[in-house]
Amino acid sequence: MKRRQIIFIGVCTMVVFFSGHVRSARAEVLTLSQGLQRVAENNRVIKITQQQERISEADTLVAKSALLPSVNASASQTFLSRQPTAIFGPQTVPTAEKSFASYSLGIQQLLYDFEGSVSRYKASKATLETKRLDTQRIRNLVSLDFSLAYFDLLEAEKLALVAQKEVESVSSHLRDAKTLYENGVITKNDLLQAEVRLSDARQKLLNAKNLRAINASRVNTVLSQPLSNEIHVLDIQESPSDYLFPDREKAWETALRERPEMRIVDETMRSLNLEEKSRKAELYPRFFAGASYDYTENRYQLHQGNAALVLGMSMNFFSGGSTKAEVAKTEYRKVQLQEQRARLGDEIRLEVEKNILDLKNALERLRVTKDAVGQAEENLRINRVRYEEGVGTATEVLDAVTLLTVAETNYYRSLYDLRRAESATLYSMGKDLSEVYK
Repeated sequence: MKRRQIIFIGVCTMVVFFSGHVRSARAEVLTLSQGLQRVAENNRVIKITQQQERISEADTLVAKSALLPSVNASASQTFLSRQPTAIFGPQTVPTAEKSFASYSLGIQQLLYDFEGSVSRYKASKATLETKRLDTQRIRNLVSLDFSLAYFDLLEAEKLALVAQKEVESVSSHLRDAKTLYENGVITKNDLLQAEVRLSDARQKLLNAKNLRAINASRVNTVLSQPLSNEIHVLDIQESPSDYLFPDREKAWETALRERPEMRIVDETMRSLNLEEKSRKAELYPRFFAGASYDYTENRYQLHQGNAALVLGMSMNFFSGGSTKAEVAKTEYRKVQLQEQRARLGDEIRLEVEKNILDLKNALERLRVTKDAVGQAEENLRINRVRYEEGVGTATEVLDAVTLLTVAETNYYRSLYDLRRAESATLYSMGKDLSEVYK
């Protein structure tokens, strides 16, 4: 029975092993450029914003319809209870049939309304431009979210490798310690210390793998694909920070000029000016022209069909003060928008300032930690040699392993802090991330 259990466990282990290798073989390899392209095509937030853009485009067609001729046609059949007649002295004369059909075709065209309809159409086009800019803003914001998730995943993978390396180093030390203990060179305490450190290193490795899985799910979410999709990401080879970042003043100028949010505010202001103009036009007359043709089946009439041409004017003399109130409301919105634009400019400057400082800080940290890794590796090598020769202690070796882990962890965190700061700075300056990382 025990032998069968051993065989069963062995078969299950082989199945898990080979299935893991099959999943790894099928894992998708993704570059940052490819991911940004797929985000632009598949992300649900972008698709929702694109529908808003299409809705606004339909609104422009509605506004444009007021500038085009209005064509109406009708047909009807009338049934009267009594035949229409007219009295001529002592006689009555029928004037229409008791049952008859009528047909009508009419065309009406606005001639001039002091640019009220034209202003409404231009305002709708300005609103459409704000929707297009908002789509651009959302696309770049989602690209930033993907870039940050992408670099988080890369960092998690590197930290998992660091944790795996620590497990291997402590395991190697434990094997050496067992050999020395069996030969009576060290005490049981050194062996127990190595076992405890190995247990701690394995826990760190499990946490690192779990963090890697969480970040992979974040990447899949931004890509709008199943969370269980196995994915591997490739690191970027070049850094854009060396040639894309000007000084602070130029970065501010670029951000205020290129950020879609600022352009959205400007287009919204243009739309409000046009809306105000269209509202004021309601206080003036509207001139129009119309043409129609009516035909009624009536054998008692000399001309059953008749055409007409109409030139007319309409004017609303009093609407309860609604037009004046609408104009005042538009003025208040313009003042509000001006304050919002100034506040937005302050927030953008602060965002650019923060990202540039984060970028400089990460770059300095990277320079410091890069040399520390090599020094920690040499320190570990020296302490291992001293321990094997019986000069050093187990504590010194384990501390050297921990020191190397800390140095490598600090290096990778500073590296990907730099990558994230680069992406955030580019976004805050209004750069298209999909073009930068192409």
